[in-house]
Amino acid sequence: MPTRILSISGLRGIVGDGLEPEYIARFARALARLVGGGPVVVSRDGRSSGMMVRQAVLSGLAAEGCRVHDAGVASTPTCGLLVRHMGAAAGLQITASHNPAEWNGLKPFDAAGRVFDAETGARLIAEMELLDGVDVSRECADVQVIAEPGAVHRDAVLGIVDTAAIRGRGLKVVLDCNHGAGAVLGPELLNALGCQVTVLGGTPDGDFAHAPEPLEEHLTGLCRAVVDHGADVGFAQDPDADRLAIVDGNGRYIGEELTMALAADRVLSDTPGAIVVNGSSSRVTADIVERHPGSSFYRSHVGEANVVAKMDAVSAVLGGEGNGGVIDPRVGGIRDSFVGMALVLDGL
Repeated sequence: MPTRILSISGLRGIVGDGLEPEYIARFARALARLVGGGPVVVSRDGRSSGMMVRQAVLSGLAAEGCRVHDAGVASTPTCGLLVRHMGAAAGLQITASHNPAEWNGLKPFDAAGRVFDAETGARLIAEMELLDGVDVSRECADVQVIAEPGAVHRDAVLGIVDTAAIRGRGLKVVLDCNHGAGAVLGPELLNALGCQVTVLGGTPDGDFAHAPEPLEEHLTGLCRAVVDHGADVGFAQDPDADRLAIVDGNGRYIGEELTMALAADRVLSDTPGAIVVNGSSSRVTADIVERHPGSSFYRSHVGEANVVAKMDAVSAVLGGEGNGGVIDPRVGGIRDSFVGMALVLDGL
């Protein structure tokens, strides 16, 4: 049985064992048909299979005459921001998130730069079922490379925090990108915030130095590095940089749950309002919200799209998940480790 997962949120599989070029191209062509052949932003998380997947994606998009805005290696939240910034009809992030290196996949975004909701995801799957094979050797004639794809994302994140105050603290930070897409923007953002940065896994080539999910048992090297460098904090990103885990200045893993809680504490200190987390998150964020008069706490159904929908419904100032995914509507409607880092540093 091929190892492949197709769902309303996208496609993942083991390359060569379920995730084949023809299937990838069908997915991309179905997306192109869904958005009427409009322009599509394409980026990838740095895995060694990324260029093969990209070629298949471009073949599928070319079959419907799409223009492609190519962001190269970039994070998932960067892709979402670029969809809005470029006025594209959709986006495709080539990533398998925290899955092992032999996996890859596709995560689609709508014209607002958000993950697909259940209805749109179901329409994409239905469109895919109508398609026959796609010529994966077909070249895409309209590919525009985006210069400095991270710039718009960096500037958006810097715009939500007190950059001067953070710079004035001279913070020491160890950042574990683990050879993922976070290495493209993470060090640059932290340098812009005046931090002294030590980077682990700073080449975005997908050659993971440890298991890609940022769990405690995988981050012993980061914990040691924080102590060895006398750092104030350590950050760990997953391969597509939409999740963030934290290590404190004593080299102690404090996890992903506290990422959302610390970010909420910082935002509510300036702007009381609604906070949304998914139903699987612990009470730690709710306890933080209770300390801020005039603020309210809501839970959504599990799933990034459900969190964002609830945020819209209650005009939330921040949302996220207990896996370290922080969503700040001032930046975008996607989980964003860079937003998480900036807000945590702003609160130190």
